[in-house]
Amino acid sequence: MVKNMKRKEMKNENNDTLAAMGIGAMIVFIALILVAAVASAVIIQTAEKLQQNAQSTGDQAQDQMASKVMPLSIVIQNANTLRMTFELAPGSESITDTDVAYSVICNAGTDAGDLGGANPVSTNAGGGGAGVLLPGQIYEVSLAVGTCQTSTPNVAHYMTLAAGNAGFTYEVLSYGADTNSGTVVV
Repeated sequence: MVKNMKRKEMKNENNDTLAAMGIGAMIVFIALILVAAVASAVIIQTAEKLQQNAQSTGDQAQDQMASKVMPLSIVIQNANTLRMTFELAPGSESITDTDVAYSVICNAGTDAGDLGGANPVSTNAGGGGAGVLLPGQIYEVSLAVGTCQTSTPNVAHYMTLAAGNAGFTYEVLSYGADTNSGTVVV
């Protein structure tokens, strides 16, 4: 009988150590699940932040390309005026003509203004309101250049066009030996 009791005590001790090992394994398993949950939360948060950054960058790029003005030709109208034919870049949004600023830079200084009063040459894109520039339509406008007169031969002036907070265009106006009315500089 004493032997049987010893065996029972031994069995209980064995069972107790097995139970303790099971509890330890369960604690380790729960800890691994918690670590995996934290790691997956960090990965998901990082992926979401990367997606938001990519979306923001794409929106900024689209805004910068929206309503960009593309000069088709620039012609000398007289010593103080250039005549520019232009259109909006493909994919542009409509913009009012007074929101597009130009500047002509030369050694004597800078002439600046807006494209207010631009007249449609073509009617490809249908009708917009007065003063609204539409993509797909060609326009013509006179640019005053009193400071950077066009009468000096063999020089270059630099022109910038900025459409609101969007597209920016840079052109070099090359005046050759002929600076008469009707001479193409771009």
